Order: sequence, then structure tokens, then C-alpha cells
Amino acid sequence: MGEYYLVSQLPSLDGISENTPIPITEEGFFELCGRFLGGKALRELENLTLVPSPNGEESNSDLVKAWSDGERNLRLALAKIRAEKMNKSFDVQSKILPLELLKVANAAIEIENPLEAEIYLLNYRLKFLETLRPMDSFSDEYLFYYGLKLKLVLRIRQFDTKIGENTYKDIYNSILNGDSLEALQ
Repeated sequence: MGEYYLVSQLPSLDGISENTPIPITEEGFFELCGRFLGGKALRELENLTLVPSPNGEESNSDLVKAWSDGERNLRLALAKIRAEKMNKSFDVQSKILPLELLKVANAAIEIENPLEAEIYLLNYRLKFLETLRPMDSFSDEYLFYYGLKLKLVLRIRQFDTKIGENTYKDIYNSILNGDSLEALQ
């Protein structure tokens, strides 16, 4: 019953353009969830991440498991395509990656502007997440979907074009010069 009151208070994340303010913060989302959810669902929400665990720690949520598997496969596809472009081998951990996913990774790698590549990958991730959207909008699974979508939308908003361009140029120049430089920003 608590999910009904919680979900009915959540603002829609659909149709948000890059210039539209995000209608809820991550902190606001977690605060609202803390008022209505039990400990198990709340812990699951607190553990939501866009980065799948490398050691395969699993969630109790089918949606979160599917998200993690899809994201892990996307990252493997990106690494495989990057390695191929550099004529290096890369072990995809005995996984057979779908051709469509390899095409997405290849298209992202071909985009020269890193921010445009990130936006392309964000759009792919949002479309993938949408395929996982639960039919029951008043369930814990829907809240996990909403939390992941909020994280994706907030992530792209964190990019700063000027800082990114400067960091990219610094890294590129360090590679050409053989310097040892890390991107700290």
C-alpha cells in the first residue's frame, strides 16, 4: 500500500530535455522512499548503481539483475571494440555478445567527440532500461527502475564541456608526449 502513495508523489522523468530542470534530486527520492518503504526494499534502493559489480554480487531484484547484466555486456562490448581498434586481444569472459550490442559499441567508439559518445550511450541505456520497465507501476521493481532512470538522467547533467575538453586535451597530449598524466576530474 505504501508504494501507491510513494509512486503517486514521484514526478515523471519522461520527456525531460537537457534544458529542463530535473524535478527531483536523488536525495529527495531516497528521503521520500524512506518514509514509505520497508528495510529490504530500501537497502536495495541504496545499493542501486549504474556500474555493475565486477565480482557478480547479485541483487534480489530481477530488474536490477537484468540492468547489471545488460550494462556489464555493454561494457564488455565497448572494451572488445576498443581492443580491436588497437589490434589487441580482449577476453570477453566466454560471453557471446549480441550483434546489436556490438553495433552500438562500435557506433559509440566511432564518435569523435567524447561528450557526444556519452550522450549516445546514455540514450542507448535509457532505451534498454525502458525495456525493463515493470508493468506494475506500484511495485518495488518500479521504484528500482525509477531510481536507475534518475541516476542516468543525473549522470549526464554532471558533465561539464569545458572541463571535459581540457582534460581530453591534457590526456591526448600526455599520450603523444609519453608523459604520465592521470585524469583526476
